[in-house]
Amino acid sequence: MKKRLVSLSLSLLVFSIIFSFTKTNEHQTYVLNFKNKLALFEQNEHELIDLINQQNQLTNSNIKIIKDKILLIRKNFKGLDFWFRYLAPLAQKKINGPLPVEWETEVFEKYEKPYKREGAGFTLALQYLEEENIDKTHLLDLLNQSIEATQIYKQDSITKELNSFPTFYLSNRLYLLNLACIYTTGFDCPDKSSIIPELKIMLADVNEIYTSFNQSFPNNSLSNLYLNTYNDCIQFVNNQPNNFEQFDHFTFIRDHINPLFKINQEHIIKNKVYSKSLMDYSLNKNANSIFSKQLYNGQNTKGIYLRVIDENALTEINKLGKLLFYDPILSGNNERSCASCHKPTQFFTDTTISTAIQFNNQNALERNTPTLINAPYNHLIMADGKHIDLQLQTKGVITSNLEMNANQDSVLSKILSCKEYDETLQKLLKYTPTEKTVKFDHIISAITYYYSQFSNYDAPFDAAMNKQTDIGEKVKNGYNLFMGKAACATCHFAPQFNGVKPPYIGSEFEVIGVPENNAYTSISNDLGRYLINPAKETKNAFRTGTIRNAAFTKPYMHNGVFSTLEQVIDFYNTGGGNGNGLHVNNQTLPSDSLLLTENEKENLILFINSLTEKVIFEPAPKKLPKSNLKYLNKRKIGGSY
Repeated sequence: MKKRLVSLSLSLLVFSIIFSFTKTNEHQTYVLNFKNKLALFEQNEHELIDLINQQNQLTNSNIKIIKDKILLIRKNFKGLDFWFRYLAPLAQKKINGPLPVEWETEVFEKYEKPYKREGAGFTLALQYLEEENIDKTHLLDLLNQSIEATQIYKQDSITKELNSFPTFYLSNRLYLLNLACIYTTGFDCPDKSSIIPELKIMLADVNEIYTSFNQSFPNNSLSNLYLNTYNDCIQFVNNQPNNFEQFDHFTFIRDHINPLFKINQEHIIKNKVYSKSLMDYSLNKNANSIFSKQLYNGQNTKGIYLRVIDENALTEINKLGKLLFYDPILSGNNERSCASCHKPTQFFTDTTISTAIQFNNQNALERNTPTLINAPYNHLIMADGKHIDLQLQTKGVITSNLEMNANQDSVLSKILSCKEYDETLQKLLKYTPTEKTVKFDHIISAITYYYSQFSNYDAPFDAAMNKQTDIGEKVKNGYNLFMGKAACATCHFAPQFNGVKPPYIGSEFEVIGVPENNAYTSISNDLGRYLINPAKETKNAFRTGTIRNAAFTKPYMHNGVFSTLEQVIDFYNTGGGNGNGLHVNNQTLPSDSLLLTENEKENLILFINSLTEKVIFEPAPKKLPKSNLKYLNKRKIGGSY
């Protein structure tokens, strides 16, 4: 009996070892795929350095050889970008980032000051090789930084992540978002002739990743539906011309990438995938479309009422916020309300003047009134990114001596002098148990919650991308221009078509050389982002705003200098400030013409019009709460000016 037990124990031990070895090998299929691609990539990096070092001087002929080698390495890189962008994004930017300097930290700026990140890698090296008097030392520095950054992906922490199936699905989600927003726009590829060929290589390489993943994680594998949809995508792209300007972005994203995103999100929920990475800070696993308003979260619209989920209480907060939005009691002279500048029926902006009137009712403010619709989809608020949340922005306007010129304590006292306000605020106090008395934060939080509800509406283009309706060929052509020839999508990213790009924790601040006037006599004297974060790169830089509802949110630019979309498109088409004769040293917008035809401009505008959301506006309140201070009962709904 003992011998039989010993024999059984040995058999179980052998089986356990074999099973463990087999399981390890299965999991290694996926890890080895990564390691093999990384080894080839690293080998090519070193070969490139050796090639450059062998040259006594850089001539036109050997520069071409170097460029060809870099283009080859970029193709190798496409099979790794799937992992690189998610696992160590800062290293990825050192390897192949498109920007020479980055300041924007967006989501993280809520916790730390922005810091300067110098760019490096192959994209910047290719751009540098186009310049005159190339310094070999600088070229090698750009490339050596790339080699150094590559070492990060050889660390044990990366291997550990690769042995985790949740990381695969989160990496894949980011990959799909980048397919919709980055890879086909030229954002990270200076050579337009390489964009589509590189896309084809990337799609094929990622297909290999999918195969190795399914072999390694059979219990958490990609479904046949996903794989078949992906193969259809590959076939579609392979049948597309290599000419970047002829690529059908609309069909690519609507029929292939968006459905793949939906299936991947379903896999994330099915496999109970969770994330500890800041890369997923804003993304919502319950969003089933890239063109969903639930795709990512930018702001806490409820403020101090963040934890309130009771529908009756939220209705009360909304009602309170609406009254406060229209009530000039918030201003120092009781004559100005939020609605004075942000007119609800004008998409919460003011389409009648370039910039609103100051508190003194005489001078104009320096900046145009921005729409409040879709403001919650920014991590930083204001054109210069001054505020990290909506509540600080509201507080800033109320206390600004140029805008509403009020004192927080005085406003709170006046509001509590109104019985209706006082009773509502006292009733809602139980939903903020850490606060024993009504504070100014309760007031501004009700306001932000009220106006943010108008950011929940969709546009015809969203419905088209979700296959709920169709749009005309001209709109499709306009979108393809937007993503391609017109280069709009290198700054305006789906789904909000603002500067917040995947994974939606970072944004773009651009220097486009906005003029002071239509005569282009000088650049606007507003220093923009420089006022918040002084640096030569941030001078005259402004946060990229949304083009949703742009058909109804004129005038345009931070100073309202343009009154029509035609003027805006002409400005970009002619190369911004530099292209129109202004001297803008740090302009991030290319200065050469886009060469758009009149028909193309028309189609582009039709696409922008398709982003007009079907917002249901509400009438103003019929009356304001009465105060026990008689002088306050003369105030007008919406203010006097």
